[in-house]
Amino acid sequence: MKKYSEQVKLAAVEAYRSGELGWKATAKIHDVEPSSLRKWVAAYAIHGVDGVREKRRELYSREFRLKVLQRMRDEDLSYRQAAALFDIRSFNIIGAWGRAYERDGVPGLAPQWAGQHKRMKRTEAPKSEALPGEDEMHTREKLLQELNALRLENAYLKKLGCLSSTSEVSAQQRTQIVIELRQQYSLAGLLKVAGLARSTFYYQQGAQKLADKYADLKREIRSIYERQNGRYGYRRITSALRQQGRPVNHKTVQRLMDQLQLKSLVRLKKYRSFRGELGRVAPNILARKFGAVRPNEKWVTDVTEFKVGSEKLYLSPIMDLFNGEIVAYETANYPLFGMVGKMLASAFKRLGPNEKPILHSDQSWQYRMEKYRRYLDDRTITQSMSRRGNCLDNASMESFFGTLKSEFFHLNKFANIDELRAGLRSYIHYYNHQRLKLKLNGLSPVQYRIQALSC
Repeated sequence: MKKYSEQVKLAAVEAYRSGELGWKATAKIHDVEPSSLRKWVAAYAIHGVDGVREKRRELYSREFRLKVLQRMRDEDLSYRQAAALFDIRSFNIIGAWGRAYERDGVPGLAPQWAGQHKRMKRTEAPKSEALPGEDEMHTREKLLQELNALRLENAYLKKLGCLSSTSEVSAQQRTQIVIELRQQYSLAGLLKVAGLARSTFYYQQGAQKLADKYADLKREIRSIYERQNGRYGYRRITSALRQQGRPVNHKTVQRLMDQLQLKSLVRLKKYRSFRGELGRVAPNILARKFGAVRPNEKWVTDVTEFKVGSEKLYLSPIMDLFNGEIVAYETANYPLFGMVGKMLASAFKRLGPNEKPILHSDQSWQYRMEKYRRYLDDRTITQSMSRRGNCLDNASMESFFGTLKSEFFHLNKFANIDELRAGLRSYIHYYNHQRLKLKLNGLSPVQYRIQALSC
């Protein structure tokens, strides 16, 4: 094998540790073997400059060779890893030690000078003899202590190897490794291997406990998320935090929710129905102008269906486009006109003497009935209808149904229709009074209406 000077080795190792080139490219530039470069880098990471300096031929003792083989067996190390760990320049020699141990036992590991016979008679060293006598080995207690120390050192070096080799390992990083291994090994031994003073370790440990400046914010985000049963995403949680007097950027909330693995459970799902051509169709007066400058100026309505087992429940609400508030609603087991009539009666009670809103719907059969038109005419309410097969003309109500089903219906299980009806009543109250809407400046519909009327 070609011999390299210490300067060539150091230059190649430092070039690779800079992180600019890989193994092969660095080896090619410095005219060295890639396998040799890998060996030097591994030795340098453990022993520093001493790992690449030229070593004089050394005769390893039997105890040292046994220690190397035991370490390889206990830690499942390769020849290269063991050579780097024990600063042995030729890893092939370890294989020779292993074969000698398998053939002749511990006596086969005895050092031999040039000219001395390498093979010993089997009668002199039975293979069954696993350990030398007490005059040649440490006591059992000392061997166990040494083995534990070696395991500690290997565990630390494995953790250290996971860090970047392009820069010196900081005291903070070494402290983190010690903290991770402290449950398995003694603190004194770990500090010795890491080269940390006890005072430095405790200082770094205290500093790391203060590192997470978002700990309180994370707890509050999780609390809001759980109170809302997973319905809020990062935008609504940001609004809720701001209402509590915590000015925080929405991107920060999004990043922290990713760290906490909190994700909105909402999944949009639409309900569509068509009943054919019946009665008279009103013109599309609303014309997708969903904005309103005052309460009770523009209303929208529709009917949606829920299914629990073999039973069905129908919901008919009216929404005020000024703030998205559900001003009235009615539920029934069948989609009869009586449900719509009761809803209208309840909604009309909210109107003042001079309030005459537009009431927009789709072309369902209930809204084409003569009786429905009479209800509206009696209160001088203008009827408006979506174009046929165009749900976008009533997008506000379709959006509410999607939110209702994704935030409430699909996230819960119901034993019967009565349980569902009670849940709908609870959710609509929550939707009106507590659920924050970004387009309402982070207020609930009722909060927004009260604020607007007080100005």
